Parts: sequence; C-alpha cells; structure tokens
Amino acid sequence: MELVVSAVAGDLVNRFMSFFISKYKTVEQIEKKMKRLQDLLIRAHMIVEESEVRYITNSKMLLQLQKLVEVMYQGYHVLDIIKYRTLCSSRADENEVSSFNINELSFTTWIKRLCSMKCTANIPELQITLDNLESTVSNMKEFVLLLGGCERMFRSPYDSYVYIDNFMFGRHVEKQLVINILQQENIPPFAPAVIPIIGGTRVGKKTLVAHICNNEKVRSKFSSILHMRGENILRIAHEVGAGRSLVVIEFTSDVEEKDWLKFYSSVKKMGRGSKIIIVSRIAKLSRFGTVNPVCLNALSNEEYSYLFKVLAFGGTNPEEHPQLAVIAGDLAVALGGSLITANVCADMMRKNQDVHFWISILKKYRNVVPKNFSVFGEHPKNLMDQDHPIDITRLASSSLSSPSSAKLRLMPPHSEVDDSKTELPKVMFGDLIAGSAVLPSGDFELVAWESPLPPYKRFVNFARYCDESISQHHTASAGKKRKRLDK
Repeated sequence: MELVVSAVAGDLVNRFMSFFISKYKTVEQIEKKMKRLQDLLIRAHMIVEESEVRYITNSKMLLQLQKLVEVMYQGYHVLDIIKYRTLCSSRADENEVSSFNINELSFTTWIKRLCSMKCTANIPELQITLDNLESTVSNMKEFVLLLGGCERMFRSPYDSYVYIDNFMFGRHVEKQLVINILQQENIPPFAPAVIPIIGGTRVGKKTLVAHICNNEKVRSKFSSILHMRGENILRIAHEVGAGRSLVVIEFTSDVEEKDWLKFYSSVKKMGRGSKIIIVSRIAKLSRFGTVNPVCLNALSNEEYSYLFKVLAFGGTNPEEHPQLAVIAGDLAVALGGSLITANVCADMMRKNQDVHFWISILKKYRNVVPKNFSVFGEHPKNLMDQDHPIDITRLASSSLSSPSSAKLRLMPPHSEVDDSKTELPKVMFGDLIAGSAVLPSGDFELVAWESPLPPYKRFVNFARYCDESISQHHTASAGKKRKRLDK
C-alpha cells in the first residue's frame, strides 16, 4: 500500500513540476516577446516622429510611412491589452479597480499574472503583431536613409502652440499629399488645380485644411488664402483676385454640373499656380477634381484608443496608473470613435485623475449607449453623424431639474458655428457630464467644444426635453433629410 501511495505521490509531483516548468517557460517566452515589441515600437515611433517634421515628396515613401503607422498603433493596442487588461480578470466590476493595488507590480509580475489568470487568448495576436512590426521596421532602412535628405519643416513657438491646442492626431500622410500638390505648378492650359478632400462627418477635414494653410511653405506660395462656403459658388468667382490664390470651398450639398463649369471658367483669371481645395463629405464632388481625391477615413480603433489615452493622461505616465489605463480603454470603446466627445471627456479626466471620477464617466456612457440602441437602433456617434436626435437623459441624470418623465435629447442639426445668435441658456457639455451644471427647465444650447484661438469655432447642439413620440418624429425627418443630402 505504501508503495502505491508513494508511486502516486511521485507521479503527482512529477506532473506538477512539468506543469510548473512549462508555465515558467511560457512566462519567459511572453516576457521576451513583450520586451521585443516595446523595443520595436520605440524604433517605429522614432521614425514616425521624424517623418512628421520632414517634407516627403516621394509618394512611395508616404505609402510605406502609412503602413508603418498602421502596424505601430496595432502594436500599442496589443501591448495595452496584455499589460493592462489582465486587471479585468481580477475584478468582478469597475468598483473593484480602486481596491486592487497594482501600482507596484513589476513587468515580470504582470506577465506571471497574465499566465496565472489564463488570459492567454491574446498571445497568438501578440506573435502576429510582433512579426508584422518586425518585418515593417526591418524594411524601413531605405526609407530612413532617404528621409535624411528630406527638407526639415520650420516650427515657430506659436506653431507648436497651435499644434497642441488644435490637436491634429496623425494625418501626416494626407497632409503631405496635399502640400505636395499645392507646391506643383499647374499643367497647361494653367487652369487652377482642384484638390478634393473627402471624408465622413467630423473626421477632421477642416482641421487638416487649417494645418495645411498654416504651413510656412503653403503660405509663402500663395498671395492670398480664401475660405468660402459653396452655397453660391457663382458669387465666389467675383471675390477672388488676380494673384496666385488658394481657394478653400466647403460644400454641404452637391453642385449642378453647369454651375461648377461657370464657376471654374470664371476663376481661371486667378494667377498662374492658383489652386482650389474642395472640402466635403459628399463623395460625388470628387468628380470636379483635377487630381485624385484625398480621402479621410475615421481613425481605426487602435489609433482612436491611443489618441484618447494621450489626451486623457496628458503628461502623466499611464504605466504608473494601470487602473486608469483600463478605464480609459473601456471608455474609448464606448465613445465609438467620436473625436469631439473624446476631447470633452479627456479634458475632464486629465484635470481629475481620480479612479472613482473616471469610473463615473464610464458608467454614464455605458448607460447612454444601450439606451440609444433601444430607442433609435444606433450608437450615439452614428446618430450624430446622421443628424438624428440623441438620448442623453442618463448622461445628465445627476443634473436634471425637469420631471423624471421627460427625456433629454440633443436635437439636429449638430453644427459648428462662429458665434451663437440664439438667446437660449448655454451649458458646457463637460459640466453636464461631470454633473456640475444645473440644467435649465426648458430648451438650452449645449456647447460641446470651444476653440481658444481665432476664429473661435464652437460645436453646439440644442437640447430639448421631449417624449418618445417627438424623438421618433425627428428621427424620421432627419433620416429623410439625410437621404436627400446623399443623393
């Protein structure tokens, strides 16, 4: 009997030791891969940052840079998942984040916790991302060599200030493409080149154009830069001068072919080398371009998550606050890619880096999103892009002074204005989310964001208390308006 017990015990010990050794080897392997990924991300980011301060005229170099940027943000995303998401397995809900002390955990401890929690679902993704990044970085040798011969951009202190306060994340490839076209001379018969910049709602089209027009090479190229709206393009023709001009026209609706031809023939009087930039979300307007359109897509999930954490943490290192990093990642998913909302939430979170405060914002958005899905069948970000009403009752629940039966809606249109001509009370969106605003009992103007610099653009919405039937009526009306606009 003793021999049997001894044999069984020995077998169990051997199995345990084999399991422990295999687990230890897994920890070592993951640790090496994570460190390798971190090293590659540093190298990739170094190349990207240097590229952003150089004029790159080679189109193939820009394509290679775009690929590097994509795999770089994928790498950051996987790194965040493995470093911070292990926390999710050690808590039942968000409230446990504040009681889970992980600030002092070392990098190796993070990896061991990863294995012990069986959070190994992302390990294959780690290997794939590591291989992609390693291959891309190794192919950048010629790129780096050619980059050294590219002209460096001039950055004045004021330009740096503008770049930070009017945050244009990424878009370096698109920016460089447009600048390259603007620097080229028009081919015979020297009619103004037309550059369409096409993109969805609130993806940063006008922000991109603003940074292009503020570039020193662009400003020195043109004697005047005119910003106009396309409602009456025939009137625009009489406002342009005879010098070398850059005309930026924003179109919110399509244009008749005959009207465009009249306009284009009349602006040929502009000086040789003049250019026209079309800015619109309507893809059909690209037919008026004399060059290929520059298309702006929404940021990928990986890019958006990275941007949101940069905005939310500011100068704070996320690795010193892994609890907050987890919350920021969850909130980035809930926001659905909205750049305006990201700036509003990140501004509040950056000023108050308290775990409970960040959790309260996350919970509000986690309540708002399913509510809009149940009422309108869409994510709030998509509803805003389509000029639909948005239910924000649960977002403002702590500030409501109206009867509990009333539903608070953001009503279309969701617009950008230079100044407000309404007499309605004004409430800042950040104050509403933070619960520090006492909301009016009637309609009011909700200011999502205000630029601190000229021309002091403001993103505003009109908020209204209404019932479900009114909301559904506005939804149907906005949907019909949207269909007419896209035709």
